[in-house]
Amino acid sequence: MTNPVDKLREYGYELPKPKAPVATYIPVTRTGNIVYVSGQISSSDQGVVSGKLGDTMNVVQGGNAAELAAVNFLSQIAYSAGVDLAKVRRVLKLTVFVNSTPDFAEHHLVANGASNLIVGVLGDKGKHARSAVGMAALPLGAAVEVEGIVEVED
Repeated sequence: MTNPVDKLREYGYELPKPKAPVATYIPVTRTGNIVYVSGQISSSDQGVVSGKLGDTMNVVQGGNAAELAAVNFLSQIAYSAGVDLAKVRRVLKLTVFVNSTPDFAEHHLVANGASNLIVGVLGDKGKHARSAVGMAALPLGAAVEVEGIVEVED
């Protein structure tokens, strides 16, 4: 398999160094071979991708925002947990939070932006259980937030 960082480049991304948390929490917690990654919002060097699905954003824009949040999720594994992405055994679970109007019903399609990137970068190791839920608001007005649980090698 191609190195995950090289696969990420095929998507047009460099693995960014994570930003420091803006509240009282740590970005990852590890117990044994399990890494819990705190929620990562849709942001890049250009700032937070904000918006509300069903109002100011469409599904394609939301999927792109979810993809950015997934890049930040992978970044936390590599930098904050200190795990080479090639040492990921399996992404066990993702939760994708979508900033949306009450009548928006395509959260699953927005979440595919995150899922598709993670599976594309990690291959079968990236296949995961998932929840996609709508929220009235997210931190900093972000369009999408992704958190998850990952099993890694020793």
